[in-house]
Amino acid sequence: MTDFEEWYAKYYGDVYKFTLSLCHNEAEAEELTQNAFFKALNSIDSFKGECSVYAWLCQIAKNSYFTQYKRKKRFAAQEMPETAGGTEPEQTVLTQESAMELHRALHDMEEPYKEVIMLRIFGELSFARIAELFSKTETWARVTYHRGKLKLKEKLI
Repeated sequence: MTDFEEWYAKYYGDVYKFTLSLCHNEAEAEELTQNAFFKALNSIDSFKGECSVYAWLCQIAKNSYFTQYKRKKRFAAQEMPETAGGTEPEQTVLTQESAMELHRALHDMEEPYKEVIMLRIFGELSFARIAELFSKTETWARVTYHRGKLKLKEKLI
């Protein structure tokens, strides 16, 4: 248990910053961070040490964020879209369809391209942070992101 307490003291701030970069909401970031540490404590036996503790905790936090994001998106989709600011319903549908097409293409991408793009775009992480999560160089993160974007463009054309 003392190892976990040390991890909490050492990594809490960094994991919080990571979740804040994902959700841009302090209260939500706090909740996601607490949730990540709770899940880590419950599954500490599954930690094999193949990556850094920080990377493992951030992976748990990221998965929690995307699960929460999907839940919110499903709830929002159940509500009837209103025409705010004079936006035509047809335009709203086209935008939603384009976004769905992009998400499908991204979902179908192979790793590590998919995750690097998601961390960079949705997580707004720097290439240095992405490299750290994968235990690679910053150059690797940049090249992987660039190649992933090219693959994504090919899928959308």
